[in-house]
Amino acid sequence: MKKILCISLLALLSSEMFSQGNPDYGSGMKIKFNEDGSNYMRIIAWGQMYAQYNDDVPDEQKSLEFSTRRARILTYAQFGSKFLILAHFGLNSLNADNMSPVGKDNSAQLFFHDFWLQYSLTKDHAIGTGLHYWNGISRLNNQSSLNFLTLDNNRQSWSTLGLTDQFARHQGVYAKGSIDKFQYRVAINESITNGLDSRNVQDNVGTTIYAGRKELGSKDAGFNYAGYFEYNFLDQESNFLPYKVGTYLGTKKVFNLGAGFFLHPNGTVRSNGTTISSEDVSIFAVDAFYDAPLGENKGAITAYAVYQNNDYGENYLYSAYGTGSMLYGHIGYMIPTEKLTKLQPYVSFASNSYDAVDDNRNVFGIGTNLFMNGHNSKLTLEYKNEKFGSSETGTLTLQAMIYL
Repeated sequence: MKKILCISLLALLSSEMFSQGNPDYGSGMKIKFNEDGSNYMRIIAWGQMYAQYNDDVPDEQKSLEFSTRRARILTYAQFGSKFLILAHFGLNSLNADNMSPVGKDNSAQLFFHDFWLQYSLTKDHAIGTGLHYWNGISRLNNQSSLNFLTLDNNRQSWSTLGLTDQFARHQGVYAKGSIDKFQYRVAINESITNGLDSRNVQDNVGTTIYAGRKELGSKDAGFNYAGYFEYNFLDQESNFLPYKVGTYLGTKKVFNLGAGFFLHPNGTVRSNGTTISSEDVSIFAVDAFYDAPLGENKGAITAYAVYQNNDYGENYLYSAYGTGSMLYGHIGYMIPTEKLTKLQPYVSFASNSYDAVDDNRNVFGIGTNLFMNGHNSKLTLEYKNEKFGSSETGTLTLQAMIYL
């Protein structure tokens, strides 16, 4: 029975790898510690390099920039079917302006993205603890960076990044599993003290600031709660790892409906000059994902849409975050061909409304993926236009990506 379970698990993992890359890649870089492969370590490495042209920069800056968008290594080890440990480390957005002369003391340098321990309760249910990515809210808040349809994720979908977590990861406990075609993930997490919203409450009287834990302490504002639930109407997606696939390139037929939430009691605070009051943060979303071949030699389609309601407190607005609502969607079409090299044009659109201002933040993207070995080796060219109030920015990006 143990051997059968192990073979089934390896087949599942191989299927996930095939759906993301070249079938010749198999199950990737794997070290087996016993004959049947039930004890093993899996290693994944990837890099995403940008050449980016921005038409809205100060006069003293050049418009073209080269950068390392992501340089990552992820490894996990499993002992039988009961225990798993995962470590994921790397860097983000390394460029000439934030590089360090000796490779340290810089926020763009190497750090842990994930590190968690997991215990299987049954074949379909598990609990875990650590710095984890089992997020709530929506599919895009759980998105893998290995297999985007678009150049990158919709920024506003990572709705707590840096406010309550470390780069979209919380320290906490989670439970995940599946019941037939229904999948769930829920978590209780610690909120970080030193978030991106570093504005001083007393210096910004009447302004809502995401600093609940810093101002009120961990007893009143220490925990947050998250969950995401989805139903797989067609092919079942794997939830062995939390990272959601962006496009399957026609290798699966998937239609999922999902809903999720994030709650942070007393997450934001404001001062009236003498006293500090708090507000609960609540974010809810519903989404749909469709990915399927259109028939023999007819290509494949990938489509996604989400509606999200964001309540960070009264008139909250800071950087990419704001109280209001968000509509986002993208659609891509993989052009049919018998060749290994494939082309997949796509478009995306996001509209973010904020209670604090009259203007919407609208973001339009158009691009194409050139797959040379599925997601294992691809080029992406995308133009993105963002309008918000009197500001309008156009960015053209060419990305080279390899993952092994």
